[in-house]
Amino acid sequence: MRYRELGKTGLKVGEISMGCEGFVGKSYDEVKEFVDLMEEGGVNCLDLYAPNPDMRSYLGRALQGRRDRFVLQAHLCTIWKDGQYKRTRKISEVKEGFEDQLRRLQTDHVEIGMIHYVDSLRDWEGVLDGEVMKYALELRENGVIGCIGMSSHNPEAALAAVNSGLIDVLMFSVNPCYDLQPASENVEELWAEKNYDKPLVNMDPKRQALYEICQQKGVGITVMKAFGGGDLLNAELSPAGKALSTYQCLHYALTRPAVATVMSGARTLEELKISMAYEDASEEERDYAAAFAAFPKISWRGHCMYCGHCAPCPKGIDVASVIKFLNLSMAQGEVPETVREHYGLLEHTAGECVECKACEQRCPFEVPVMENMKKAAGVFGK
Repeated sequence: MRYRELGKTGLKVGEISMGCEGFVGKSYDEVKEFVDLMEEGGVNCLDLYAPNPDMRSYLGRALQGRRDRFVLQAHLCTIWKDGQYKRTRKISEVKEGFEDQLRRLQTDHVEIGMIHYVDSLRDWEGVLDGEVMKYALELRENGVIGCIGMSSHNPEAALAAVNSGLIDVLMFSVNPCYDLQPASENVEELWAEKNYDKPLVNMDPKRQALYEICQQKGVGITVMKAFGGGDLLNAELSPAGKALSTYQCLHYALTRPAVATVMSGARTLEELKISMAYEDASEEERDYAAAFAAFPKISWRGHCMYCGHCAPCPKGIDVASVIKFLNLSMAQGEVPETVREHYGLLEHTAGECVECKACEQRCPFEVPVMENMKKAAGVFGK
């Protein structure tokens, strides 16, 4: 398992993580099997949004004796009421639900306290100015949570939270179909069939800006819905009109700026093993460029996907990294110091480009690489 820094939190998480839905409805022995497999494979991060009390209790038992080997991303504002999941902003319910979660998990702290499901600017403003954020800050100050996170499907709400400076971790839905959809307060719009009736062209600029600003500010992204609820793995259900592999979906998410880990939607041990096998997959198995270029309903023409097909450069320039640093700077309207430092560490930079255009000829998305190299040389200097 390869591990990545989760933004500026100081936490290191495996590229593949586990979403808690896979535990729901399972016995203690089955939950323990999952935890055993995760420990064996180096999967060290778990998302715990589901408030099902049995799931929490079984997981708490399964973690005994090895709690310190896992990073828990536990949610505030998600409770169990009348036998089902419910999101709440009522502070008495928020506190009761979180305290119950700690008891059932048999722990006195979690590494990430995630404010649950903020998909509108109005909801974010209510969280920001209300009791929920006060409670989260209090928990962090007392060491009950190590850092504050927020889950969202809306780039507008997510960006407002990131720019507030209060969010250390963002849990966000990342996949090549959702990334083309404009911001919406209704999460169902992301997979609504009508929104894919007409050809879609290139990434929604607000989503791209969100990822790049998270990178610039050191806010780590944990990914949900990398497989689009499984639809992207099925040619008949895929909004793109063509199926992708598990490895391609994972690799796409893991090549976005600021992304540290992908929460695998595994409901069986075999599904988790398949996701874990990404770590040993070949470059050819991970490669999503050819599949994306052949999508019948989606076009990424002219948009750099950081896929690496431009390599090798005869002058040794890491073209994809140069363009990524250029995009990070353009998104900010200036060159952040951290970006300048990373660019300066490149062995070869844009100023060394001899305009042979070999990279452009190999690019599946017809990216104007020469134009980007000239811009980067102007922005960063030769």
